[in-house]
Amino acid sequence: MVGRPTIRDLADAAGVSVSTVNRVINQPDSVRQPTRDRVLYAAEDIGFYGLGSIESSVLRARETHTVGVLLQQGDRAFYSGLGRALSRAAQTYHAANIDLKLEYLSDLSPENVAARVRALGAQAESIGIVAAEHPYVSEAIDTVIRNGVPVTALIGGLSAQNDVGFVGLDSWKVGRTAAWAFHKLCHEPGEIAILLGNPRYRNQELNETGFRSYFREHCAGFTLLEPRSTLESLAIAKELTLDILDTHPNLKGLFISGGGVTGVLEALRQRPQGPNFVTVGYELFAATRTGLIDGNLTMAICHPLETFARQIISQLVDAKKNEVKSGANTNYLNFEIYTSENV
Repeated sequence: MVGRPTIRDLADAAGVSVSTVNRVINQPDSVRQPTRDRVLYAAEDIGFYGLGSIESSVLRARETHTVGVLLQQGDRAFYSGLGRALSRAAQTYHAANIDLKLEYLSDLSPENVAARVRALGAQAESIGIVAAEHPYVSEAIDTVIRNGVPVTALIGGLSAQNDVGFVGLDSWKVGRTAAWAFHKLCHEPGEIAILLGNPRYRNQELNETGFRSYFREHCAGFTLLEPRSTLESLAIAKELTLDILDTHPNLKGLFISGGGVTGVLEALRQRPQGPNFVTVGYELFAATRTGLIDGNLTMAICHPLETFARQIISQLVDAKKNEVKSGANTNYLNFEIYTSENV
């Protein structure tokens, strides 16, 4: 295309008439949304000089969905990264304008989580939450759903009398995949330690269930130690890991099925275990990336953050548009696997 694209060029690129392009710019409410979007995308593709005006008109004419997401501590690398990805996903959602109410919780007591679920449900038309199972939380979810606001559980499933949706990984498969890594990478059978963050997080419990099911099926020679809880604390995870390393000389590896991976890695640097020791944990951020590179973490199983964020926004919007019961939709994501060779 020679010179600056004209309205005629834009109309041809979008497959519409010149009058339709003019109405998109000046009277967007008179044009169907799919047509408005087609003109906008064509303007982006050809570098139309009036792109800003078209964007402004199309955005004004789009409906707005107010969605809320309740995450855990914002100072944890995974949740801060997910929050940033959610903000990007909301800003780039093409089908509508997204008013994202994003909140991080430092106080994870069931009473506080329940209170914040109710508060977020009063502000938004559809909400997604990360929380541990607890009767207080279940009751809050039911209150929000009875008020006409669908609820979607994120990362770990949640139960209530009403239907609750889910977006995240298939935790049972995650656990079996972690077990597969120990089976294939450990040079000889021995003891495997399991660290949970909090057994009330259903995803962690399912991780362990899948992990044990694989060993029962394929690896009778291994001994799986009883899980120990880090309470999602770096300091407690480090202390537990040091104790396990000191008291189990036949230990062949560590499965970190919850929070505290940074503390585990600190302990392993303090008590080096040699090249054949296998450690499997979760999520890719600065500390786990360093652990993979220096060999203290063998494999990380991760949420695909950008895909995860886009799916969350999409499901929250769908739940709002299709009434409360559609919030019961379940969407499992394909997880990512990282080792020292692909970080």
